[in-house]
Amino acid sequence: MSGKNNAREIAARMREEQARIERRRRNAAWGAGIAAAVVVIAGLTWMGVRGQTAAAVAPIQGLHTFKSLARDHVDSAVSYSQTPPVGGKHSPTWQNCGWYDAAVRSENAVHSLEHAAAWITYRPSLSSQDKSTLKSALAGKAYVLASPFPGLSAPVVASAWGAQVKLTGVNDPRLAQFIKRFANSPNAPEPGGECTGGIGTPAN
Repeated sequence: MSGKNNAREIAARMREEQARIERRRRNAAWGAGIAAAVVVIAGLTWMGVRGQTAAAVAPIQGLHTFKSLARDHVDSAVSYSQTPPVGGKHSPTWQNCGWYDAAVRSENAVHSLEHAAAWITYRPSLSSQDKSTLKSALAGKAYVLASPFPGLSAPVVASAWGAQVKLTGVNDPRLAQFIKRFANSPNAPEPGGECTGGIGTPAN
């Protein structure tokens, strides 16, 4: 009888040991799967961030930059060196961001640039279809001010504080690139400054 009991105990211990081995194998496989998933997710995240960073620093063809721009608040009209202006003395009141069907005062718009807005100006003579296309492309984008500007040397000109690029038209891919880089850019004098609560009522 004792021999049978010993045999049963030995068999039970063997089954328990086999069960422990199987559990260790499953846990090891589960752990390896989790580790692999973490590596994949981390890699994809890194690639995404790297892609965004690369897009942010990719050169914008035809971009002109300007330094040593004044930041004084003045109540009088200002004669600017660039058309449209990219900085300099400006009104104490900023222009509210958004789409405008009529021209806005440069002095107010420059204050918006100081707050890190991107100012997209377009020829008043653009076709209704082109204006609609441009308006749709800018809809919902934060820190973007758009308005017609008489006398532009290009159909559309994108300006930010100390930076400007002349675009070939409303479908120029550099427009999106410019907005991505300069709208609420940390390199503006006052990034995160208000783009509402100033002057003007946007059409959108």
